[in-house]
Amino acid sequence: MQVFVTGASGHIAAAVIPELLANGHSVVGLARSDEAAAKVAALGADVHRGDLTDPDSLTAPAAQADGVIHLAMRHEIAFSGDFAAAAASDLAAITKIGAALKHSDKPFVGTSGSMLLAHAAPNRVGTEQDVATGDFPRVESENTLIALASDGVRATVIRPAPSVHSDLDKHGFVPTLIDLARTNGFAAYVADGANRWPAVNTRDIARLYRLALEHGIAGSRFHGVESEGIPFKQIAQAIGRGLGVPARSISAEQADRYLGFLADFAQIDNPTSNDWTRATLGWQPTAPGLLDDIAAGHYFA
Repeated sequence: MQVFVTGASGHIAAAVIPELLANGHSVVGLARSDEAAAKVAALGADVHRGDLTDPDSLTAPAAQADGVIHLAMRHEIAFSGDFAAAAASDLAAITKIGAALKHSDKPFVGTSGSMLLAHAAPNRVGTEQDVATGDFPRVESENTLIALASDGVRATVIRPAPSVHSDLDKHGFVPTLIDLARTNGFAAYVADGANRWPAVNTRDIARLYRLALEHGIAGSRFHGVESEGIPFKQIAQAIGRGLGVPARSISAEQADRYLGFLADFAQIDNPTSNDWTRATLGWQPTAPGLLDDIAAGHYFA
């Protein structure tokens, strides 16, 4: 099928597009600049020029495609702290794409995040059946997309782990934590660091997006996590070993100083199950896990 991919010049798309092409699909990728267009073309995809700041630019390629994978997010404003504006832009894009796909039975695979389960399923392991509510980033986007299943769209959502890691990861949470550790002179974790972060290799989650596109059941949520979670202290220790600096506990009051915009994220306990995802789609993570990936050294090159 011809697949329209937003966020096509980004980290996850760098694995998703080759995964789609290798399995017989063609790809039209969204690009907002000449630099992004060159990256998309180099991956072997056709280019559609547009931007999340112009949701109308998404309508035609979505309507013409046989399916859509929505990876785009305005990370430049989200990572600066304006998650509300980034979430609003995401919601506008989903609404436009959804309108273009209504009553088509075409697949529309969106992106949310496992971290919202810290609110939807507190103090337990989150499952694919947990539905988030409330005023948290991407919750409205996720629920709006899932609701398209009642409008004749084969709508599904992938909830990636907070750490989507590999040699393709240049600007995600792991590189950010490494930069902070370089600046601080130590790798920080809060209190005892027992809170858990799930993770997933970029190439494993690329396969998950393809499987959801091809076989996803309308109205389903799938978890892009390789295991329930890794204690944050272990992640900090792995980063410390890679940099040759200590891992050190800090208090919650010190988190803003040493972890910046990640201060709250670094304290979230986010154990997440992938049992239903594996059983439904036959997905099996096979690439190196997070701690092995950090130990491989490419993050510190």
